[in-house]
Amino acid sequence: MKKLILFISVFCLMACQTKEGTWNPDTDVDYCINKVSAALNELRQADNTYDYSMEPRNILKEDTQKGWNCRKASPQEWCSGFWPGILWMDYGITKDEQVRQQAEGYTEALSMLTQEPVYDHDIGFLTLSSYGKGYEQTHRDDYRKVMLDAADSLALLYNPLVGTILSWPRHVKDYGGHNTIMDNMINLELLFWAAQEQEKSDKSKSEQLYNIAVRHADTTMQHQFHEDGSCYHVAVYDTLSGNFIKGVTHQGYADSSMWSRGQSWAIYGYTMVYRFTKEQRFLEFAQKVTDSYLKRLKETSNDWVPLWDMDDPMGLEAPKDASAACVVASGLLELCQYVDAEKGKQYYDAAVSMLTDLSRDYQSGEENVAFLKHSTGHKPAGTEIDASIIYADYYYLEALLRLKSGVHAQ
Repeated sequence: MKKLILFISVFCLMACQTKEGTWNPDTDVDYCINKVSAALNELRQADNTYDYSMEPRNILKEDTQKGWNCRKASPQEWCSGFWPGILWMDYGITKDEQVRQQAEGYTEALSMLTQEPVYDHDIGFLTLSSYGKGYEQTHRDDYRKVMLDAADSLALLYNPLVGTILSWPRHVKDYGGHNTIMDNMINLELLFWAAQEQEKSDKSKSEQLYNIAVRHADTTMQHQFHEDGSCYHVAVYDTLSGNFIKGVTHQGYADSSMWSRGQSWAIYGYTMVYRFTKEQRFLEFAQKVTDSYLKRLKETSNDWVPLWDMDDPMGLEAPKDASAACVVASGLLELCQYVDAEKGKQYYDAAVSMLTDLSRDYQSGEENVAFLKHSTGHKPAGTEIDASIIYADYYYLEALLRLKSGVHAQ
């Protein structure tokens, strides 16, 4: 193992050498910090205060302003946690008390999440990215409590007959049964974290949450993927019998296509599941879904950033999705720690190539206050196409910080 870590450390140091010269991720971290400052200036109101209830969501291609379009912080707005998460990551680097103050304000605007009935699975996204990042920096007891309460709320959506968490309670009639979306894999981290936190204080609760997360991952692995490792966005199960009914898309091109961001959730999600379980089947599956993605990426894209869906018949004329590349890059910088040296180098090099392309060709520059442009939100619905979107920025900064911290060599 020591030889493997040493080998990975060496190639990690060398991997930022590209055919066009040396790419320095520190420069892009600084770029992001400057962008956060610009965004905070845009969000500051005339009386020098902030409306913390309004969380940044997007900057559309047709927008003339440089600042973020904001939406009301709520359980219904799944992206509400990403901006406070970006601020907490910024604070982790700069230790700027002004940034911390804003991070606290935007985080605590989400306090309603555990004070009302759970709306859907996105309570994981909402709390992991905000209170979770804040707890990493502060270890505040009240943040920990919100996270634990949110995990309990998420667990209420679990159907033991099916073996997964219900993603969208409001869409059960639309899909004709219990629906589970690939995005839900990310939210399992909340359950694993809460299980780990309560292992000594409440062993029964710890085991319950852990088992829910593991069974969800297993059931999803069994039913929500094609043979080649690509995923369905949505799996539908009979609510009463628990039987799998069908796999369909919601945001992809077709039921059988590879929707890039959905595949990125699978890569990131199964890597995280292995981190908590150390179960070999999850590591093997994380590699399978990753290898499927990388193969299709090479076949369909002219760089390391995917089309929004790799089966869009428009080919290179179709919109790109920078957000998917950010999620995958961050996931690969963790996954490369867990595999053999050859595979680790492949995954690490791929992540560096993704971040290099994002940094050189997808940054927003002077156009707006976002880090990146050219993400795609919901193409079938015609929304957030070729836009700057807050979760792209969140995972971009997370990936850069993983690279900067040397997390690959642990």
